Amino acid sequence: MAEDDGGRAAITAVHPDIIQTLILTKLDGPTLISASFASLQLQNLCSDDELWRKFCNSSWPSTSDPLIKNAVAAFPSGHRSLFSDSFPSITHNEPKPITGNNSKQYFPSPELISAVDIHFEGNLLYSKVLTNETESGWFMSSPFRIELLGHKEIVPTPVKFDGEDGNSKLELQKMKLSWILIDPSRNRAVNVSSLHPVSVQRHWLTGELKVRYSTVMGSGAGEGLVQCGIVVTCEGKEGGELHVREVSMQIEDMDGKVLCGKDSLVILQEVIEGGRKKRKENEEKENYENFLELKKKWKENKQKKEKNLDMMCIASGITILISFWSLIVFGSRSNGKDNFIYIMVYCMENLLLGYVNMYYRGVSNFTGETSG
Repeated sequence: MAEDDGGRAAITAVHPDIIQTLILTKLDGPTLISASFASLQLQNLCSDDELWRKFCNSSWPSTSDPLIKNAVAAFPSGHRSLFSDSFPSITHNEPKPITGNNSKQYFPSPELISAVDIHFEGNLLYSKVLTNETESGWFMSSPFRIELLGHKEIVPTPVKFDGEDGNSKLELQKMKLSWILIDPSRNRAVNVSSLHPVSVQRHWLTGELKVRYSTVMGSGAGEGLVQCGIVVTCEGKEGGELHVREVSMQIEDMDGKVLCGKDSLVILQEVIEGGRKKRKENEEKENYENFLELKKKWKENKQKKEKNLDMMCIASGITILISFWSLIVFGSRSNGKDNFIYIMVYCMENLLLGYVNMYYRGVSNFTGETSG
């Protein structure tokens, strides 16, 4: 039997079938990736696509769908590439102004494939794969929104509906959701879900419980951040079990506006091709809370600019009134018309300069708060 320098049996002494079937299958994905760097033998064994397929299927049952299998077959390293793209979280980049040096050319994808899995306390509640065509003019110009459930389709849950803001909300915090977007044209994938809820809120009118998953990302236009929000709507009768009535995904900007298909695809292209990092506990929730705070400041700054604009409009009206009054006063003089034109040009020039200064001062102030 082969031994290492310390007299202990080396890993090469163990039959590869034993390593692959009894050892590697017991590891999780990140540990398996680390093990592949230990030796050339382990690297070869850890590169087996069948091993990674089992990992992906156990983590995300939706990836066993034939549609996903066909798409993943074109990935550089098959299911290992899918795992490397989808298991970590995306890198949260601050928005940067687009210049000629860092701007990227946009190539639209003909379709996006969604692989969605919902678990509760380790048990699978729902799994689905759906495809969205993305080339039509209707998709490009309409608000980007993907609905998971069909008409009148519901998903039962083991959570009891108490009718109050008590155990139901706490129990729904245990609902885990994964939403993998696959771009077949780029042979890449990304998980746009925070996996764990960032908030659970009860709708004040209908009493429905809204479970939100959120990933904050750059807007792709250097103008603030956006969030990819997934909302699971649950409803039920008091004393009975909650059931999922709706699951939807959309991308919203800092004004709360749902982006259109074209803008959303540009952002998703950046995210799919961007970096990945290890997921940290509560990181996505903290990012979401920071996004809400930044969104609040954005709204306050916008309201301030609108208020200043209203004041400028009032000032413009007063200026025009004074100008006409000046025309009446100086109208009897020979150069009254010239005086009137001079006053009008002078006043409007100062109003325009004032508005430009006000606008850029507001933008620079908000940018300073964001970067700070």
